[in-house]
Amino acid sequence: MVEERFQMALKAVEDNDSELANQIIKTDYEIDEVEVEIEEECLKVLALHQPVAVDLRFLVAVIKINNDLERIGDQAVNIAERVGVTAKFEPIDNFFDYSSMGEKVQAMLKMSLDALINLDMDTAYKVATLDDEVDDIKSEAYDRIKQAIQENPDKVGYLINLLLISRHLERLADHTENIAEEIIYLVEGEIVRHMKQE
Repeated sequence: MVEERFQMALKAVEDNDSELANQIIKTDYEIDEVEVEIEEECLKVLALHQPVAVDLRFLVAVIKINNDLERIGDQAVNIAERVGVTAKFEPIDNFFDYSSMGEKVQAMLKMSLDALINLDMDTAYKVATLDDEVDDIKSEAYDRIKQAIQENPDKVGYLINLLLISRHLERLADHTENIAEEIIYLVEGEIVRHMKQE
């Protein structure tokens, strides 16, 4: 469901489609409901079975991944809300193409979910390398948009919303990286969060 909403958000950006964007916003409650159901199931298992070792790690990882998936759904909604604004403006032709950034984030999301299903460490580790590439594209978008604001002061609202789209895509990538890190924790019992900063 989360993957589908993200694909819809990318399509809405590509086509500047406010109707599709509105559909994403209206159906966000579905992801929220499933997130609550999964969390309740995990808490029931914790309370009734008091799991230890690998089973406990699995439940902790699922609770955290569940939260990240819900946040990814929220980022898809945030992107849709930005499209709702940009669709009101005449676009700047050939200004900034989000397809490369979107494809990388989409690949990260697919890889992180595949890594979860297959408990695939190699794929989980690869997600982090793609996150760096997404960060680079976000920086490029920031530079281009900053320049465009100076050149098109009448389109500041449109351009700021484009900037926010890149920010939401980057945050979405961060959540997929969190999922990959939880898979590493699940399989190896090692917490790898924040290691890039060290």
